[in-house]
Amino acid sequence: MFLYRAITSAYYRGAVGALLVCDVTRHVTFENVERWLKELRGHTDSNIMIMLVGNKSHLRHLGAVSTDDAKAFAERENTFFMETSALESTNVDNAFTEVLTQIHHVASRKALEVGDDHAALPKGQTIKFRGKDDVSAVKNAGCCSA
Repeated sequence: MFLYRAITSAYYRGAVGALLVCDVTRHVTFENVERWLKELRGHTDSNIMIMLVGNKSHLRHLGAVSTDDAKAFAERENTFFMETSALESTNVDNAFTEVLTQIHHVASRKALEVGDDHAALPKGQTIKFRGKDDVSAVKNAGCCSA
């Protein structure tokens, strides 16, 4: 148990954003989101940006998780919500972009509070956001495609 806690803490250290994904066709995955959210919040900074993602929106007709239930949960837990379809590439890029945008807003707000444009920004490597052409090139090369 102790080893698990040590590994878990190290795994989450420094996280500024998270996507919690559930399968809208399987209610049990939505039920597990609360546990994952608790664990995430227990090991990260309170300013972490969290988005609940309801995946498989193309199978909405089989939906075990209603959009209204997921939205209500996200609102209650102060997270963002978006439905996606990884199969159809619907809203997948938007989910990542939205989380990154919200992370940027928080970092900018911290910088303004400190009074220095760069004081609150994370130190370290630059994060380069890939454009749509870069993602297409990776998919065409055989990664993450059917």
